[in-house]
Amino acid sequence: MMTATYARYRSQLETYFDRTASKTWEQLTSDAPVSRIRATVRAGRDRMRETLLSWLPADMTGLRLLDAGCGTGSLAVEAAQRGADVVAIDIAGSLVHVARDRAPAGLSIDWRVGDMLDPALGRFDHVVAMDSLIHYPAFDIVDVLRSLSERTSGSILFTFAPATPMLNVMHATGKLFPRSDRAPAIIPARDRLLRTLVAGAIPAARVGRTQRISSGFYTSQAMEIARV
Repeated sequence: MMTATYARYRSQLETYFDRTASKTWEQLTSDAPVSRIRATVRAGRDRMRETLLSWLPADMTGLRLLDAGCGTGSLAVEAAQRGADVVAIDIAGSLVHVARDRAPAGLSIDWRVGDMLDPALGRFDHVVAMDSLIHYPAFDIVDVLRSLSERTSGSILFTFAPATPMLNVMHATGKLFPRSDRAPAIIPARDRLLRTLVAGAIPAARVGRTQRISSGFYTSQAMEIARV
């Protein structure tokens, strides 16, 4: 069940990515020239996507995958090229529109605008949530993982913003700026806390592989939730 805080943060993200920053993210996820700072973010996201894809089967024929927070669709396309039937969903309709236009023809991708927790999406073999949960508190992250686990037979791969000293400072100082001048905050989470919460909320699963990617202004940590 969606919590009040999840609903509030989701609404803020929808407004930001679908209205305020859609052109910025369209450019960032393309081959277009970007600033040096955004280039580090692009490089970090590319490395993170490669990491998550390396944790999925090389041959995904017959497997159903949910790309939860698909953005402009790069991960969904690569998974579909491995043979997966992909449901790619994002709350930002403008980004899904870009993803649909960019995707090669002939791939099994069902592009959706909506909530990753919608039970109407059905069941999956694997779920990937790349940088789509980094704006939520740890307790909401685990609530999302628990909900997704109820409809997932295999692994759930997600990323979170690790609670490093630099990210903690950036999170604190970001609150000093007027709300109209800033993006939704990235909320740092502690690895140990997430592990503890996952163990309590999803007893049939365990934390598997984990990998931190740092590239200039991009820092994110991947974590695998695997069935016991």
